[in-house]
Amino acid sequence: MNPSPKNISINDFDYDLPNERIALFPLENRDQSKLLIFKDEQIKEDRFENILTHIPKESLLVFNNSKVINARIVFEKSTGSKIEIFCLEPAGNTHEYAGVMSEKGSSIWKCFVGGVSKWKTEFLEKCVFISGNEVVFKAKIISTLSEGFIVKFEWNDESISFAEILDKTGDVPLPPYIKRNTELADTSRYQTVYAQHDGSVAAPTAGLHFTEQILAQLNQHQIHQAFVTLHVGAGTFKPVKAETMQAHEMHAEWIDVDIQTIQKIIDQKELIIAVGTTSLRTLESLYWLGVKSYLNPEIEILYIHQWGAYELQANVISKNEALKALINWMNKKGLTRIFTTTQLLITPGYQFKIVKAMVTNFHQPKSTLLLLVAAAIGSKWKACYEYALQNDYRFLSYGDANLLFMVES
Repeated sequence: MNPSPKNISINDFDYDLPNERIALFPLENRDQSKLLIFKDEQIKEDRFENILTHIPKESLLVFNNSKVINARIVFEKSTGSKIEIFCLEPAGNTHEYAGVMSEKGSSIWKCFVGGVSKWKTEFLEKCVFISGNEVVFKAKIISTLSEGFIVKFEWNDESISFAEILDKTGDVPLPPYIKRNTELADTSRYQTVYAQHDGSVAAPTAGLHFTEQILAQLNQHQIHQAFVTLHVGAGTFKPVKAETMQAHEMHAEWIDVDIQTIQKIIDQKELIIAVGTTSLRTLESLYWLGVKSYLNPEIEILYIHQWGAYELQANVISKNEALKALINWMNKKGLTRIFTTTQLLITPGYQFKIVKAMVTNFHQPKSTLLLLVAAAIGSKWKACYEYALQNDYRFLSYGDANLLFMVES
């Protein structure tokens, strides 16, 4: 590992991304995106529909099955002015997202608020029809944070869940660089075909390219699959404004992985490939959670903070030792799944413990996601991105894909 990840300058991870290269709309068919393959120091090109032919047999593909929620809620005042509330994550002690999404009558969230200066009344209010019944939906700021607000939502029908409220009152949270209004197609296209657990406010975009047909072909190609959950936060778009990473606070995100999946990773002898940076961060976080439980089996709470991996690097153990220690800790606690937060920041010099290849999109300049790509393939990221720019690849969330095999440093 790089002994000084805090000293990395984000300016070294910049490139010129013309606006016209940012994909504003998805392609008609998910699997028709271009695919850039980086393997053995070579760049190749194909269509995403052929990705399985580039993956070695007996590999394990790990997907993030988090589901994007309609996190943007717009209240329109009688004057015509609008206030937009962007739900970031549940407030307070969260034991599981499913419980929060099923809350009845009220729910409290951390939020961004656009146009907060127009919020003059205690409550914002709107009426919606759900299952033929008129429901009064209200929002109230109950406290102010350094970034955002704590907002309490209330509605006058105890039979209706917060998930149903969002479905009817919210809108698809397209990224800020997709500068257009949402369309009906976004409700399905800004969602993976295998999305299952409500919680993300941004899509795990590498998975957007997969179709039901490709997933059905995995067995035919002798490729295994597993699912983890990381609820993607709006912090994934947070720009790095500091000159060095030491002054940048990495966003924390919730991960949820069951014990059977952890055992599957232990048993996997061939390549483990993360579908997306979110799956990758989840898998690598599991390793470091295992290291912490190995070093201190009596530890009460497990989580990974921003520099946790770098502080633990003197205690490196094998993948299986770490994951077995994690399972032992879970068994002692009577847990069948690990549900916690990770703030893991992966920078160049990081030594990957579980993941050896990944599927990902093309990321913004000077972003933590680009740092992660550079950690995976070193300085070759520049050649890959230059190739993509010169060969009409589409960038960012609705753009084209990469299949990157790690470069051993």
